[in-house]
Amino acid sequence: MLNEKPDSLIFDMDGTLWDALDTYLYCWNEALRKSKLQRQTNRDELFGMMGLEKQKVINHFFKNEDIAVAEEIFKDIVNIQNEVLPIKGGILYSNVVEGLAKLSKKYKLFILSNCPEQTIKQFIKWAEIDSLITDHIAHGFNSKSKNYNMNLLVQKHGLKNPIYIGDTETDSVESKLAGIPFVFLTYGFGKTEEYVIKFDDFKSFTTYFMAL
Repeated sequence: MLNEKPDSLIFDMDGTLWDALDTYLYCWNEALRKSKLQRQTNRDELFGMMGLEKQKVINHFFKNEDIAVAEEIFKDIVNIQNEVLPIKGGILYSNVVEGLAKLSKKYKLFILSNCPEQTIKQFIKWAEIDSLITDHIAHGFNSKSKNYNMNLLVQKHGLKNPIYIGDTETDSVESKLAGIPFVFLTYGFGKTEEYVIKFDDFKSFTTYFMAL
């Protein structure tokens, strides 16, 4: 359980607020199709890389390729995604927008993700939640770890008791490194046994934090 009442909620994006995996898959395969590599990827393979930092994704997926080739293909993936994601979007999890609207009246809300620089902005615009989010930061902005970027938000906004809400072991580990309590949403892309409290849906998460 939480020891102190939070003043701010920092959300992971993929697997926490929405599922855009099919859109990401389209972008990956379009970039791979245009490349010299004779391969495509699939939902299961991409699923396994969700939440990882860029370099970890490259090391995993392109481990047998020249680094310059891998970097160029990844750049193409991001460029295609910047064109496609604002149109195709993803699937919002149930009660996310309604929940954020309620929570924003009580807490400062943030989004922090290991995604390309523009992806969170694209998500916020697509979901029409700009008025609800105080700030956001993506790994693609500075290539820093989640724990580093959590502390950037803490320092920038003078947060006293933030919590991080996510869906993977990486989220749990990075929260601990930042010294921030981690809340686990079980419906997303990963699993972890390290959390202060967990929820199986966004509605129950919202109800709990509105009652604090």
